[in-house]
Amino acid sequence: MDRFIIHGGKKLQGTVHISGSKNAALPILVATLLTDEPCVLHRVPNLRDVRTTLKILEYLGKKVEYKNNTVTITADGVLKNTLPYELVKQMRASFWVAGPLLARFKTAEIPLPGGCAIGVRPVDIHLKGFEKLGAECDIKSGNVMIHAPELTPAKIVLRFPSVGATQNLLMCACLIPGETILENVAKEPEVDDVIAFLNKMGADIRVGDKGQLIVQGKTALHGAEHTVVADRIETGSYILAACATRGDVTVTGCVPEHNSILLEDLQEAGFTLDITEDSVRVHSYGGDIKPVRVRTAPYPGFATDLQAPWMTLMTLCNGTAEVDEDIFENRFMHAPELVRMGANISTEKSVARVTGVKELSAAHVQASDLRGGMALVIAGLCAAGETEVERVYHIDRGYEKLEEKLTALGADIRRYNPEKNEF
Repeated sequence: MDRFIIHGGKKLQGTVHISGSKNAALPILVATLLTDEPCVLHRVPNLRDVRTTLKILEYLGKKVEYKNNTVTITADGVLKNTLPYELVKQMRASFWVAGPLLARFKTAEIPLPGGCAIGVRPVDIHLKGFEKLGAECDIKSGNVMIHAPELTPAKIVLRFPSVGATQNLLMCACLIPGETILENVAKEPEVDDVIAFLNKMGADIRVGDKGQLIVQGKTALHGAEHTVVADRIETGSYILAACATRGDVTVTGCVPEHNSILLEDLQEAGFTLDITEDSVRVHSYGGDIKPVRVRTAPYPGFATDLQAPWMTLMTLCNGTAEVDEDIFENRFMHAPELVRMGANISTEKSVARVTGVKELSAAHVQASDLRGGMALVIAGLCAAGETEVERVYHIDRGYEKLEEKLTALGADIRRYNPEKNEF
């Protein structure tokens, strides 16, 4: 397995351009299952999860061409409505095919999905929504069996504003004639991007005056062309890396509004930011990093996917900061690894108390999940000496060309394969 070798202690300097959003690209790719007509998607990041999704589409019967971050998807025979565990186990987002397949076939069989080990993240919200639409759902031998003699429009109130369930149910409802209303839905920018693509395909989705999503279902959708929105988590990660290393970095091609809470918190912590419509510049800062308490919450709150990188920054604050993780349980697995690097962190249930230290020390650590892995990379960039980060396959799931982008900013980071003993 590859690992990163980082020689830290250098301030990041320069400009970095943000890739398309992984969390928008994956459901948009899946949404192409709703039509047999060609779809062209631009700014699709070349990531492990994206490549897995493309394999899933090919397995289900699509022809896929992927070049220079543009994906062209066309029909290639009869679609299937089942997936093998070998594909599903690699990524939780694979379950999103359930909505389109159910809409088109009135039946689907999908193994329970895998992904990062950051908590249960149940699919019951998806299933209860499908049941409201007329489906019967059973779990047998690790497989989710969904069957509907007839699908009918309905009013669905999600018990939690789940991003995945919102997108899955939207895709299904698009091909159910009549009016379906989804309430207590996720409001993340990635959901908005999926809606924009579905509407380009001929769907009729609008936001009601109380934030509900109103879908006028159609009998068929057509092909469309779309450019994926900028990745707000990658954006936030590079901004935090710049702050942690006390660097001077301009992040371009982003949507700062999507990270407004993070930017406000960074300014409260003492950093000076120049914010435009599509860029954020972090100015080099030599003062104390002030402790700031954050609590993760559904958008527009503080993003749970930025909690781990934020914690790395707070390890260097002057004082004690608290991090409340209110979205996922078991999402502090990076904390013990940061402690190995000299951080002072204590955790109790969903709260981490981070008392700042003057500096972090290089160490041999391992990533337990995608965003926790990025937190360790940022820590390695700050720590003098050589840090070795194992299990970078987690990080590869969400950051396109990470070592290339960081190297361009002046970081000393290299990918190393110990089995081949080569960089």
